[in-house]
Amino acid sequence: MAATKAKLMLDHDALDGLVPETLRPKTRKIVLEDYQLQIDIGFHDFEIGNPQRLLLTVEVWVDETSFSTADAAESAWNYDFLRTEVATLIAGRRFNLQETLVREIYAQVAARPGVTALRVSTRKPDIYPDCAGVGVELASF
Repeated sequence: MAATKAKLMLDHDALDGLVPETLRPKTRKIVLEDYQLQIDIGFHDFEIGNPQRLLLTVEVWVDETSFSTADAAESAWNYDFLRTEVATLIAGRRFNLQETLVREIYAQVAARPGVTALRVSTRKPDIYPDCAGVGVELASF
């Protein structure tokens, strides 16, 4: 096992400097895609008090120092934060609009260190039988 790890490190070191400048990463992104939530959301009478399925996607671009180069949890951007903060935000609460929910999630993530760009989107997948979903999105670009 140690020999394999040493070989991998040697191979990585041997590649150092060989990646052309045009292929060096320009951005780094963390993604939470289609996080499925049961949430009391909507302003129609039939929606109030009846939690429904909502899909949330959060895309977070981070600066180079926030994107781990080591294979170690302590140096990684903690994407568990995305799930736990959203779960905390919606716990025991209702929203009239997807726009309100997206705005609050956006503000929480945008305030984190290292974030350089952000996109937060939601969609209700069960509203219309002829649509994959209806939703909203906020993005910094």
